[in-house]
Amino acid sequence: MTENDISYKIIGAALELHKSIGPGLLESAYENALMYDLKELGLNVK
Repeated sequence: MTENDISYKIIGAALELHKSIGPGLLESAYENALMYDLKELGLNVK
C-alpha cells in the first residue's frame, strides 16, 4: 500500500466521521472514534 492509498483512507475516514458525528465534541472523542474506524479499515493505529 502506498502513502497515497493510506492518506486516502485516513482522510476519507475522517470526513465520514465528521459527517456522522458532527462538530462540537472534544478532540479526544474524535480521536478515539477515528482510531476505531481506522482499525476497522485494517490500518495499524497506536
